[in-house]
Amino acid sequence: MRHGVLILPEERWSSAREKWVHAERLGFDHAWMYDHLSWRWFRDKPWFSLVPTLTAAALATSRLRIGTMVASPGNRHPVPFAKDLMTIDDISGGRVIAGIGAGAGGFDDEVLGQPGLSKKERADRFREFVELTAKLLEQPVTDYQGRYFTTTGARVIPACVQQPRVPIAVAALGPRGIRLAAEHADIWVTIAWPGHGEPYRYEQAVPVIREQTVLFEKECESVGRDPASVRRLVVTGARIGGVTESVETYSDACGLFEEAGVTDIVVHWPRPDFPYQGSVDVLEDIAASVLAPAVTT
Repeated sequence: MRHGVLILPEERWSSAREKWVHAERLGFDHAWMYDHLSWRWFRDKPWFSLVPTLTAAALATSRLRIGTMVASPGNRHPVPFAKDLMTIDDISGGRVIAGIGAGAGGFDDEVLGQPGLSKKERADRFREFVELTAKLLEQPVTDYQGRYFTTTGARVIPACVQQPRVPIAVAALGPRGIRLAAEHADIWVTIAWPGHGEPYRYEQAVPVIREQTVLFEKECESVGRDPASVRRLVVTGARIGGVTESVETYSDACGLFEEAGVTDIVVHWPRPDFPYQGSVDVLEDIAASVLAPAVTT
């Protein structure tokens, strides 16, 4: 099991830097950041931008993998996004992960004047976004003609440090998204249930994730991929609760998720209040007991 932490971009870098450095020091395998222009509970609160923050995190750390959780076509175009990923991959020495999701509308769409899309239209746009992003990261010159995204002669040179490209993590819960993940993802991401609201206990998420995993493995086989070649990552905290209450709950959740086929777990860096309220001391205890802390000299 690989372990990750999601850090909200709510603090000035002079303070935020320590969280990213501390995550690496504690032994986390990867750290992530939400990609929004503004966020539902932080619309009128501090909220910093993705690309500069991940660039700074890349320079502040040396081992920790860093990723977007998740970028979406609501506020990203694949061409500049791919260029940003290639650049951060270079700066980090090959440690970036491209987390991608369909986007659920909301504040970002409103700010950018995006038209309202049906569920089918959103899924179609997501497919184009994933397909084009993968192409751009895999080849130096790309042409693409789609309904939502088009490019002619897009250059992504000198290419990613990681080959054949930066790994792509596709967030998907339903059949269409899971099939898309089976086709393109290096990592499939799930939060068990869509939407927002009071989280369910992690035990309740296990049968849901197991059912999704069965579908994901079938879709991998149908497109000729070995299901074991794709990692499966579960993000907790939003829809899945109780994981970071103690070392015991974290260990129990990891064991249950691993039995369901999960290879990676992500928790949120504890905050003093809603959302993701918790204790950094408990996170440190979890790291000392479950993770393999990085050796420092």
